[in-house]
Amino acid sequence: MILRTFGWSFGVTAIGLAIALWYGGLPGLALVTVLAILEISLSFDNAVVNAKVLDRMSPFWQKIFLTIGIAIAVFGMRLVFPLLIVVITAGLGPIEAFDLALNEPDKYHHAMETAYPTIAAFGGMFLLMLFLDFVFEDRADKWLPWLEKPLARIGKLDQLSVVVAGGALAVVSGLWADNPGDVMIAGVLGMVTYILVNGLGELFSSAGVVDLDEDGDEGSGAEGSGAESKAGETAVSRKGPNNLALATGKAGFFLFLYLEVLDASFSFDGVIGAFAISTDPIVIALGLGIGAMYIRSLTVFLVRKGTLHEYVYLEHGAHWAIGALATCMLISIAQHVPEWITGGLGAGLIIAAFISSIIRNRGRDEASGGTAGEDKQLHSTKV
Repeated sequence: MILRTFGWSFGVTAIGLAIALWYGGLPGLALVTVLAILEISLSFDNAVVNAKVLDRMSPFWQKIFLTIGIAIAVFGMRLVFPLLIVVITAGLGPIEAFDLALNEPDKYHHAMETAYPTIAAFGGMFLLMLFLDFVFEDRADKWLPWLEKPLARIGKLDQLSVVVAGGALAVVSGLWADNPGDVMIAGVLGMVTYILVNGLGELFSSAGVVDLDEDGDEGSGAEGSGAESKAGETAVSRKGPNNLALATGKAGFFLFLYLEVLDASFSFDGVIGAFAISTDPIVIALGLGIGAMYIRSLTVFLVRKGTLHEYVYLEHGAHWAIGALATCMLISIAQHVPEWITGGLGAGLIIAAFISSIIRNRGRDEASGGTAGEDKQLHSTKV
């Protein structure tokens, strides 16, 4: 199970560290190792949230996420994205930007820092919308009932997430940002992206779901029974091992897009923060790429082991960590927030949720065990 899930990550780690040793010697190897650990620690909450979405996708789209998705995450976000930012902000060509990154890393770093407020506004608002939609929804299981219950009650107000997020963006751009117009536009685009991608995923997911009856046969559905799609999978949704309707076809595609945008939003903070450790784009791409591979593998591990269903508060902890990350990103528009605070908050909230889940499970086991013992004793008395 471990080798099958983390095999690609182990392989990429070996290759990446070998390249780092060849490229930068022992100092390069050390920097790549530190960056990989930084990426894993900062993005652990990303893995938990990704696993929740991936759990709704069919095996076909899960494979797409682990192949094409990895290429986008490792090469697109960790190598091409920083160069693209410099191309846009500095008005350079792609080759000139790459040459700047290799030969004048200080100028390259400065260009990245100049663009950070708009990056943070886009990613921060996307993640804030995700967090608000979670805490404003009424759920059967509540990790922090004293806080989640009142939030769920006020969440009945339609579009409250948009209202709160829009208000936060107005305050941040109006009071803190040096370029309020750019920050406002980037933040609005982050909100629009979340609403669009998430909404399309939900639309096609609900339109294509076909439940299975008790015998495992497909019932009637919007797209026909047993119809084959061009992607080589059934166009209807099927039940997964956790009895969830799995998104296929268009639903799976938009969930895949949602995951990629979500991963990109998480990546912004790590990519910028990596410049505090190294300004070499090759070293940064190697370190963050290795870390991204482990986040992908960890996501699949959580899905296959059913960890989110066993430890129900993990999802809550991850979303509160997302809320903390979104807040840090918005604050960082005006004031730098150290990476150890961002990573520490996320890791701390997830660990606390994990411990709470263990305590909950033990309490339920003891309660069910006690009930079983009482029933057994009552049965013996009757006999």
